[in-house]
Amino acid sequence: MNNRPSLLKAMLKGDDIILMPNVWDGFSAKVVEAMGFKAALISGAGLAESRLGVPDVGILGLADNLEGTRMIASRTNLLLIADADTGYGNAMTVYHVVKEFEKTGVAGIMIEDQVWPKRCGHLSGKEVIPTEEMVAKIRAAVDARENPDFIIKARTDAAIKGIEEAINRANAYLKAGADLVFADALLSVQDIEKFTKNVGGPVAVNMGFGIRQRPTTPLLTPKVLKQIGVKVIDYGRITSAAAIMGMKKALTALLETVDMETVTERPDLVVDFDELQELMDYKKYLELDRKYRVE
Repeated sequence: MNNRPSLLKAMLKGDDIILMPNVWDGFSAKVVEAMGFKAALISGAGLAESRLGVPDVGILGLADNLEGTRMIASRTNLLLIADADTGYGNAMTVYHVVKEFEKTGVAGIMIEDQVWPKRCGHLSGKEVIPTEEMVAKIRAAVDARENPDFIIKARTDAAIKGIEEAINRANAYLKAGADLVFADALLSVQDIEKFTKNVGGPVAVNMGFGIRQRPTTPLLTPKVLKQIGVKVIDYGRITSAAAIMGMKKALTALLETVDMETVTERPDLVVDFDELQELMDYKKYLELDRKYRVE
């Protein structure tokens, strides 16, 4: 039985703030878990970018999302929230989507109130559906889950219409049965404080490291966000953006050796081979091979 929903719900009721780095494949999930994190967000953007090589503009479909989510959930003990985008349709579709995501073994899903095709929360051109339509989606999601602890996280992008609209929607989504609410792209500390103060349930915010050339949510430490009243911090792009930077640095170093006579190891750029095998739990598979090998 999947007990991840119950474990995550207990954390939501606890005193500690919950940090959720993004994961998007087996590598990232293994690293996040090995670093001691208990929970993580499966990034829809990360799946679209890594699996398909496309931006987060609604091209990743339900089947690809489910396949990626199922693979990640089967390879880690992290308490995962999957990104179900807008639910891929209306409330009836959301009912089906929740059933399918619950089968993958994650602790919950996030559904947002953008117009489809959605956009990354920090891109321009976003639009939101009417509040009543999103409320119907939340009600359908709540009705569809088999485990009452399966987390329904409701995201609103209504801050584009002002903080009051985001607050009103968040409270409506909580009333409809959402367990956690998230307002993306809050542009000031004052807006974060006002949102958490006036929303009657657990609040998540996103810390978008690497977004430097456009207005975005200010970067704050977990200590400060906890003082403000935030319950969950999503780091929605930190591992994927860091992976790209790491690959660029390593490949730049490789190109610099083209005309050199000798090459030296660069432990500052790549992990040791044995560390990689340990991360992948190679010994477990070696033992299985020995156990079942036919001489």
